[in-house]
Amino acid sequence: MLPAVGSLLRLGLGCGLRCVLGASLPPQRRAWVLLPGSLRRYSSNGTPSGSGAQGHEKIHRVPAQLKPSQFDKKILLWTGRFKSVEHIPPLVPPEMIDAARNKARVKACYIMIGLTIIACIAVIVSAKRAAKRHESLTSWNLAKKAKWREEAALAAQAKAK
Repeated sequence: MLPAVGSLLRLGLGCGLRCVLGASLPPQRRAWVLLPGSLRRYSSNGTPSGSGAQGHEKIHRVPAQLKPSQFDKKILLWTGRFKSVEHIPPLVPPEMIDAARNKARVKACYIMIGLTIIACIAVIVSAKRAAKRHESLTSWNLAKKAKWREEAALAAQAKAK
């Protein structure tokens, strides 16, 4: 249901729309106009300038230290942040864990790229060897279909007896 004429509709992005045409028109003919003053403007300290105190918004603080899990410890070791598990402190900054995860992600991508290249080379080598032996998918399919025809002919002869 549409709001009444003259009412303000707030969008989630801080924009506002106002219904401007008369109430006698059907809801399909009413027009919405973007109000230029409805956009939020922020001051230099990061608070909205047009609004008063924002008491209902919570401030989320990032903890200064995190306890790394076993997986995080393995990543920290694999990326070279620490020499052994004993050298990892009980609390680690979250930035260090994020940096180690990003480095591990890049290493894993490089490993997958290398394995893909090795697999491509292996396929090329095996295809060249098969071509030297005059083997191809076409010859394999023809041989398989000839075998099926022979089996079908034997089955038909067995049924006829």
